[in-house]
Amino acid sequence: MGCLKQPAFCKMGNSYAGQLKTTRFEEVLHNSIEASLRSNSLAPRPVFSQLYLEAEQQLSALEGGSRMDNEDEEEEGEGGPEPNCAPNPYQMLPPPEGCCTTDGFCQAGKDLRLVSISDEPIDVPAGFLLVGAKAPSLPDHLLVCAVDKRFLPDDNGLNALLGFSGNCVGCGKKGFCYFTEFSNHINLKLSTQPKKQKHLKYYLVRNAQGALTKGPLICWRGSEFRSRQTSTSVGPCSLFLPPESAGPQAAFSSEPISGTIPGIPVGPQQAGCAASHPSLAAAVAPAVFNGKDSPKHQQLVKTNPVAVARPLALGILSNSGPPKKRHKGWSPDSPSAADGGCPQGGGNRAKCESAGMSRMPQVGLVGPASATFPVVASGEPVSVPDNLLKICEAKPVIFKGHGNFPYLCGNLNDVVVSPLLYTCYQNAQSVSRAYEQYGASAMQPISEEMQLLLTVYYLVQLAADQVPLMEDLEQIFLRSWRESHLTEIRQYQQAQPPPFPPAPGALAPVTSAQLPWLAGLAASSCNDSVHIIECTYSLAEGLSEMFRLLIEGKLAKTSYVVIICACRGTAIDSCIAVTGKYQARILSESLLTPAEYQKEVNYELVTGKVDSLGAFFSTLCPEGNIDIWLDKFHKENQGRISSPLTASSVTKSSMLDVGGAPVCTSYNLEPHHIRPFQLAVAQKLLSHVCSIADSSTQNLDLGSFEKVDFLICIPPSEVTYQQTLFHIWHSGVLLELGLEKEHMTRQRVEQYVLKLDAEAQTKFKSFLQNSFQNPHTLFVLIHDHAHWDLVSSAVHNLYSQSDPPVGLVDRLLNCREVKEASNIVTLHVTSFPYALQTQHTLISPYNEIHWPASYSNGVDLYPENKKYFGLSEFIESTLSGHSLPLLRYDSSFEAMVAALGKRFPRLHSAVIRTFVLVQHYAAAMMAVHGLSQMKNHTSVETLEITQNLINSPKQCPCGHGLMVLLRVPCSPLAAVAYERLAHVRARLALEERFEIILGSASSGITVGKHFVRQLKLWQKIEDAEWRPRTYLELEGLPCILILSGMDLHGESLPRSLRYCDLRLINSSCLVRTAVEQELGLAAYFVSNDAPLEKGARNEALESDADKLSSTDNEDEEPVTEAGAPSEKRSPVKRERCRSHGSASSSCSSKASSSAPCGESSAQPGEQTRSPLPCGPSEESRAPGERQRPQASQGPPSAVSRHSPGPVLQPDSSLKTSQRGAPVLGTSSSQLPSPGSSSSSTAPTASTLVLQTSQCSLTKALRQPPIVFLPKLVYDMVTSTDSSGLPKAASLLPSHSVTWASSFRPLLSKTMTSTEQSLYYRQWTAPRPSHMDYGNRAEGRMDSFHPRRLLLSGPPQIGKTGAYLQFLSILSRMLVRLTEVDVYDEEEININLREESDWHYLQLSDPWPDLELFQKLPFDYIIHDPKYEDASSICSHHPSMRSEDRGMSRKPEDLYVRRQTARMRLSKYAAYNTYHHCERCHQYMGFHPRCQLYESTLHAFAFSYSMLGEEIQLHFIIPKSKEHHFVFSQPGGQLESMRLPLVTDKSQEYIKSPTFTPTTGRHEHGLFNLYHAMDGASHLHVLVVKEYEMAIYKKYWPNHIMLVLPSIFNSAGVGAAHFLIKELSYHNLELERNRQEELGIKPQDIWPFIVISDDSCVMWNVVDIDCGGERSREFSWSERNVSLKHIMQHIESAPNITHYALIGMRKWSSKAGSRQVREPFSRCHVHDFIILNVDLTQNVQYNQNRFTCDDVDFNLRVHSAGLLLCRFNRFSVMKKQVAVGGHRSFHITSKVSNNPVAVVPAQYICAPDSKHTFLAAPAQLLLEEFLQHHSHRFFPLSLRNHGHPVLSVDCYLNLGSQISVCYVSSRPHSLNVSCSDFAFSGLLLYLCDSFVGASFLKNFHFLKGATLCVICQDRNSLRQTVVRLELEDEWQFRLRDEFQTANAKEDRPLFFLTGRHI
Repeated sequence: MGCLKQPAFCKMGNSYAGQLKTTRFEEVLHNSIEASLRSNSLAPRPVFSQLYLEAEQQLSALEGGSRMDNEDEEEEGEGGPEPNCAPNPYQMLPPPEGCCTTDGFCQAGKDLRLVSISDEPIDVPAGFLLVGAKAPSLPDHLLVCAVDKRFLPDDNGLNALLGFSGNCVGCGKKGFCYFTEFSNHINLKLSTQPKKQKHLKYYLVRNAQGALTKGPLICWRGSEFRSRQTSTSVGPCSLFLPPESAGPQAAFSSEPISGTIPGIPVGPQQAGCAASHPSLAAAVAPAVFNGKDSPKHQQLVKTNPVAVARPLALGILSNSGPPKKRHKGWSPDSPSAADGGCPQGGGNRAKCESAGMSRMPQVGLVGPASATFPVVASGEPVSVPDNLLKICEAKPVIFKGHGNFPYLCGNLNDVVVSPLLYTCYQNAQSVSRAYEQYGASAMQPISEEMQLLLTVYYLVQLAADQVPLMEDLEQIFLRSWRESHLTEIRQYQQAQPPPFPPAPGALAPVTSAQLPWLAGLAASSCNDSVHIIECTYSLAEGLSEMFRLLIEGKLAKTSYVVIICACRGTAIDSCIAVTGKYQARILSESLLTPAEYQKEVNYELVTGKVDSLGAFFSTLCPEGNIDIWLDKFHKENQGRISSPLTASSVTKSSMLDVGGAPVCTSYNLEPHHIRPFQLAVAQKLLSHVCSIADSSTQNLDLGSFEKVDFLICIPPSEVTYQQTLFHIWHSGVLLELGLEKEHMTRQRVEQYVLKLDAEAQTKFKSFLQNSFQNPHTLFVLIHDHAHWDLVSSAVHNLYSQSDPPVGLVDRLLNCREVKEASNIVTLHVTSFPYALQTQHTLISPYNEIHWPASYSNGVDLYPENKKYFGLSEFIESTLSGHSLPLLRYDSSFEAMVAALGKRFPRLHSAVIRTFVLVQHYAAAMMAVHGLSQMKNHTSVETLEITQNLINSPKQCPCGHGLMVLLRVPCSPLAAVAYERLAHVRARLALEERFEIILGSASSGITVGKHFVRQLKLWQKIEDAEWRPRTYLELEGLPCILILSGMDLHGESLPRSLRYCDLRLINSSCLVRTAVEQELGLAAYFVSNDAPLEKGARNEALESDADKLSSTDNEDEEPVTEAGAPSEKRSPVKRERCRSHGSASSSCSSKASSSAPCGESSAQPGEQTRSPLPCGPSEESRAPGERQRPQASQGPPSAVSRHSPGPVLQPDSSLKTSQRGAPVLGTSSSQLPSPGSSSSSTAPTASTLVLQTSQCSLTKALRQPPIVFLPKLVYDMVTSTDSSGLPKAASLLPSHSVTWASSFRPLLSKTMTSTEQSLYYRQWTAPRPSHMDYGNRAEGRMDSFHPRRLLLSGPPQIGKTGAYLQFLSILSRMLVRLTEVDVYDEEEININLREESDWHYLQLSDPWPDLELFQKLPFDYIIHDPKYEDASSICSHHPSMRSEDRGMSRKPEDLYVRRQTARMRLSKYAAYNTYHHCERCHQYMGFHPRCQLYESTLHAFAFSYSMLGEEIQLHFIIPKSKEHHFVFSQPGGQLESMRLPLVTDKSQEYIKSPTFTPTTGRHEHGLFNLYHAMDGASHLHVLVVKEYEMAIYKKYWPNHIMLVLPSIFNSAGVGAAHFLIKELSYHNLELERNRQEELGIKPQDIWPFIVISDDSCVMWNVVDIDCGGERSREFSWSERNVSLKHIMQHIESAPNITHYALIGMRKWSSKAGSRQVREPFSRCHVHDFIILNVDLTQNVQYNQNRFTCDDVDFNLRVHSAGLLLCRFNRFSVMKKQVAVGGHRSFHITSKVSNNPVAVVPAQYICAPDSKHTFLAAPAQLLLEEFLQHHSHRFFPLSLRNHGHPVLSVDCYLNLGSQISVCYVSSRPHSLNVSCSDFAFSGLLLYLCDSFVGASFLKNFHFLKGATLCVICQDRNSLRQTVVRLELEDEWQFRLRDEFQTANAKEDRPLFFLTGRHI
């Protein structure tokens, strides 16, 4: 390495020796003259020293760096001269006469082209290899040559012998010793000096079919620095590398580990671009995810051994020693092939070629998707210089841009290549195509020149501490393109708000010729932070130039190098190299996947690379190594071990409990309770589950489940596992669900939590088995922390089995059994749902539940005594005017990290950051514990944390302290930090002052015995074996919790958390989920007593030492080097010249300086303006700040988010104080609080303790933790985009997804969680490794899983409590669903029942005996409790007086809600439309074989004389029910409804057709009788009004509908009953006629129908156990039976056709033996009646009636001499249905637009008056009026039950206080004996001709009795008065005439009242 290089003329291989080429000389001379003109030095470099000595001097200076002699550049260049030098063409010897000169053929005329001879056998001598040569005249072809492998380089471009030896494979000629001679023979026809390095390009290899194909590049070392090729083919075949040359598409580490796989080269394969098509990607890289296939990983050999093997013909060409001649490409110090070289010439071209995880993370890719960048690579390779990293102090990151990118070779470990920018450019090109699909005409995409120019503008305006973001660039392109096509696109999309300042307008297109000049002009203003290199021939020359400038140190101030080559006519080639040390380090590290990041750090720790860092730290202490100091201190203080926690505590008598032990009032563990928010979320979850069940998709039948079970799946974290068990235990959910008994054990609770680890599969299988065995249990599968492990199970199969959790979620939760199980509902719960909201998601947007906002329009929706403090509140605290900035960063820490990063460029920044922070903590511990000189070696922030940690227990009588969370994502680094801090703590004898806990997912919590004793004491725990299992149980323990692991798993932290130190989080690899997850650690509930408001506050939120002030008043603060108050007010502003550092610090310190004033007696004004000068625990002011006068009382107050201080130089500044200026201005005794005292012995401090002593928990309840962030993350979180949203929110949402398009709007601040979800669903797509990737049906509803929900809410807000509460209320609802409210009312008027001599005494008779039954008297009295408010009916016992009738309710109680009972549904219940079970799907018409709405409409007409016209009814008959009907022909006229025979004894069907009149209850009516009928065949007809036909048909598609004529649309239930009965009788006649022709007697046709209410839900039977024959003693029990059982029992009764009406009792829990003693009664029947239409032919329902029509009909039937039988042993339960029925009639004014309710007194008016008419049927108005105001017509009758109102031929309800006596005017009718009655009134309602004057003379009336005659019109009213001779006995007055308040067209009823004379 040290030896001088050979002179140029000795090293030119086979060229003409001794000739110094004139072109080279001219070029160097020209450069020398130019340099001398520009140089400031007096003596410019001589020309020959440049030519011959420059490289040697550089070599010695670089200690083995790359050889940069310009001669080599020329040697391997393809046309050396600069444009200003005349070329000197190579003169080729003329070919011999007669030989072949055809391109591609040798001089012997044999074809050498690879395409021609690839399949021919070629004789290759031993030691020779086949290679491909490039001919300039045949750019698309390779010529096949055989070359001695000794003259070819090895994998590192080394060890090639000079010279040449080759054979012609065409003619077989051998022994060519000069490449010049050989090139002539194969007709290369060169215009330049023949060089093997330039023209022998590729190794040739045989593929699987034996064909010869192009293999990898020949790796000529340093082959070109400024290659000037004229053009490269862009033909189709050069767009993609062939598969052989494209190794695994992976993201490679920037430093391959030496010797990871012995014997196999570790250099990554050429990634190429084969994978621009997914199929090709799959072929090339079958198993690449998360970088696992990188050769750095050992499992590569297992999973994909082919990936590391070189193509067969190559082998590994490494020589054992140096070549015979010292070759320029070899040095003894260069790494060997196994050390990370690259087998092919392309080498490790990108190491991260496709590693999509970027600090431009959004576009980054992980896994196979990353291999989709077709970047064309062509031309000569560019050699990366040796020791580039050492010289530049960072690896340059080269982003491929447009066009062709040259191959790189040489020292590839020191450079990183990424295709991200190329992808961004390609996406921008697709913007116009995106618009075209919206219908826009074709629009030109943004030009390549414009893209590059905009990129330069963007880079120029970046600040020195900013890193470029791909999202920013995409938005710039989109905005620029929009502006240039505004007119075309305005109509297709709303213009988005401008995300960036306007880009330079592109009025005239930029040409490729103008581009370099415009780019240079743009970059001219940036102080060389952006450097433009223009190339003449290819990018290779620009890259070489850049490397040269880097080596020469000429790009020290340059952050970005833009290389432009416009040589290809209209097309341009470009790339951008990031050379800024800060930016390059962050970007190169961002290209590592998390797995590679861990590997890299581990490698550095294992190989001892970090030792140099440790050694450096030991030199920082001027007094010697820190460890020496520690040992010295330990020896000195060995006798004086620090006292335990409470020894130094302040104890006052007031703080002691009765036993004398210290008491702290702040320490109280909160009991488990549900907050209003959690209850609201639980109810939202429940409503979503109900909506799934209510939908018509039949995906969830809640009615079929009896109980709830659950399983909670969590990530494999022991702490999270224990935490979840803790929540379940304390929520009581297991007891509530009935899953466990009172005394449950921990083992029982563990059954309900599944840790997704290696054992998970077994437990999950038992869960699935359980769900399969219990179909009536609803299983809720809760996937908590659902954003973790979204890897596809297909990917898991490609991993080694050593990593079981990967893909486990997909394998278990998405398995077929879970998806298909109809009794499993999956609930994903996460704070970061973004990865589950993609284009392929399985979760419907309607099934997402978002945590509700606490405020809506300024109203607190869910008042709570605690306020949630999350990310938005933390960000808000940083804004101007807020008193307490809780987000901060430490600028002195950042400065030291940056300086060390330059000193140790090969170390990962995570290693450096960790070592620096641990060093700071160690120094701070020493400083606080007495070694005050160590304050110089820590930062103020770390010192503050440590002081408060160590001193906080002193402020509490019980020794409660605070927790410091130190987040170290990388587990090996966390272990290092733990060991180091534990060592320092031990040497300082602080083991009993605070604990250090290493928290990791795989292990539990380890806490020292002393601290366990303290915790048990505080928490009053008696259990001797108790150990803390969750972090929540560490409440009050002073400790440092080092939390490790790349992912957090939902661990909750206690309220004593005071500091969240996130300075070590991986800031280079940011996605939204990662940022929010880390910041979510600090999420907190703050007591509402002390709201954090704007402005200064007079309360102490922190101990005095917690606030270490820098400045106070914002308005007076001068702008210092970086402290710009204005910048903090507008975080969007980005200025390149400022560092942002002290801006954040000063605003944090200022804002918080005013906070803790309440602990001292100073005036608030004084304190906020006059802090103490900086003490040991304060932050010094920045040099430019004004010093304020010292205040005597004011405590120091603010902690800075950064510390203003000079940026450190790597050499000198590191050894000095990190704070600059006057750090140690005051002694510790001046500080007012022990927390800020570095020496606990200071007398002043100890006296102040008594005054301000306050437990740290008190403050913890009032203030969230303080969070320290890396500077980069801090800027990302606190800066906002144009919509006002934090920049972090617009990052790629998760590593496992990718943006679907650059053509997307920005997220908006005003978006709700639902809108954000829809945004991500539209604009993100899962990567191939994502478990949803295969769910291809994008956006279609059928791609969503119907039983899958997503609950999202901020971290630590209480989601676990919410979903446990959801389980409880779901269980309650299921119980509620299996229960109904049924009316449970005792029968009324029992004491009025006539005690006749006749009872039905045959108690055990199953059916009534006809003879016995006929002797029973009819019971006129109404016993149905629903008629409690109806008029009682007097019977033949006039001796009853009013006092006999017990008034069960006072008048004011009339409208009290009826009594109900909650009953569990039996298996024989009737259901409404919400019931969906497998058994009755076909019955309901939802069966797949039943086509919805497949039914026909049939008209059915019959005449009825009373109506005076033909009645036209319509039947809607589903196809499945047509067999119940007779048609004239198939599909023809409906003739009749089939009726069975009386003699039929079949048990398979129910004989009586069931009619159910209904209105307003299409959803809630109980029409599903499948279970009630126990599956038996039956005919069920719904009777509906015409206007409701469609809605009923929709809900009940498989039910027969009888549609009433439109004239009955406003009619009541009487009309339906009337038409049912008349239709049934007419149908009976038709069936008799039809079947008579078949020989069947008319009386054998079944004459019964069932008329059932739509609320009959269940039926019961009473079982009687009689003691003996006719015995009065019996016992009875009631049970639920099917309606089929009851119907078949009744239908099989003997002599049944002799009964006109059969009914049953209404169920009541209060029914006693008296009600069921007699099996049958002759009385009123209601609700569910079996009607004999034959016997009742001449008895009609009153079609006008709305209420009591069943009582009216019962009386008519009885008066006709017919039998009514009630089966008392059967009972019907009626469900309380809150909608529809008679409630659907609303009486409102007809005139007023405003539908105001009208009182019943206004329902009648005087005729011809100007009364407001009402929109209601006249009959309804009449009935309602009489019910409420009949006492106006019958004043004598009020409460006069011995003198009832005589009601002729009708029963009308006159109210409960008036009794009526019903008589029928029909001849031979049965009536009560009225001879003993003196009636108090007479009611004649629409009386017909049967009522005559003589009939009325049979009755006696009291004097003054009143008459009411009701007729259809005034004329018939007068006629009735005359016909009945009423004026003889009754006196009428003109004013006694009334009408219902109807308009004339509504046909009002008229009535006349009179008095008896």
